[in-house]
Amino acid sequence: MKIILDCMSGDLGPQPAVEGAAAAVKRHGIEVMLVGKTDALEDAIRNSGVSRDGLSIRDAQDVITMADDPVVAIRDKKQSSMVVALSAVAAGDGDAVISAGNTGALLTGATLLVRRLPGARRGALGTMFPTARGHSLLMDCGANVECTPEMLVQFAHMGSAFYAGTMGVSSPRVGLLNNGAEPKKGTPLYVEAHQLLRAAADRGQLNFIGNIEGRELPNGAADVCIADGFTGNLVLKTFEGVGLYMASQIKAMLMKNAATKLAALPLRSGLHDLKARMDYKEVGGAPILGIRKPVIKAHGSSDARAFASAISQTVRFCESGAIANMERALAALKAEA
Repeated sequence: MKIILDCMSGDLGPQPAVEGAAAAVKRHGIEVMLVGKTDALEDAIRNSGVSRDGLSIRDAQDVITMADDPVVAIRDKKQSSMVVALSAVAAGDGDAVISAGNTGALLTGATLLVRRLPGARRGALGTMFPTARGHSLLMDCGANVECTPEMLVQFAHMGSAFYAGTMGVSSPRVGLLNNGAEPKKGTPLYVEAHQLLRAAADRGQLNFIGNIEGRELPNGAADVCIADGFTGNLVLKTFEGVGLYMASQIKAMLMKNAATKLAALPLRSGLHDLKARMDYKEVGGAPILGIRKPVIKAHGSSDARAFASAISQTVRFCESGAIANMERALAALKAEA
């Protein structure tokens, strides 16, 4: 297996990408193609002291920045690391691609260069987040701010197929994120989407459990949570913010004085485990579902551990059969139309 890694688009430069790639090669026995400025990548390999085994370099002298217009950047920056990486996976030079760069550009490039699965109206960004029951998939998380009911139904099918393949759950519970449990709750978009999802469940195509409220997400009320990109992104960022706030408050409480510091000692292991579960660096990245090959959006500020985690996640994606699952789900959905 060969993973293609855009090493130039992250906030921290190529060094952490190279170090994370080397760690993943050692862990999984895979190959990683490093895409970026050759001189910079050679320097990163030399400075980090990692083995070159399993690593190759493909030169790309330009970079798409966070400030670039996505469509213009994909069109005009043909020699950027992101475009070269996406073109390589589209040409069959690798099995999947990872980038920590501009999300809009990555979505646009994946759509135009790698292309969507047959029947997929849009690619959608999915994010795994920790819950009391393990992990849930939230999608869309920002790729499609405006959606139709039919798009939300497609997201549900793609998300269910991805979760089944990567998490080993035969019939994932699919919930529609809403402001109430009743079928008539929400905007016209969500009322109609609920009706379509219920019909899909009646046909045996989805394990749709109905509407779920935001407060139910941390408890793992659904394995796959469906929303439009605007709502999903707000929920995700709020979830992240609350986690950071609670962590800071717990730390302040335990570090208040000598007595609380002493009381914190027995909790150290549990607090460490909780911090690890909430750390995005352990997840690695968010898949863009609906694309013909795995495309993963890593966090912009990814360090070496985060890149290694993103590659591990991508390996599981490639091995899961999730792309084939999504193709079958979309074909069945088209047949019902």
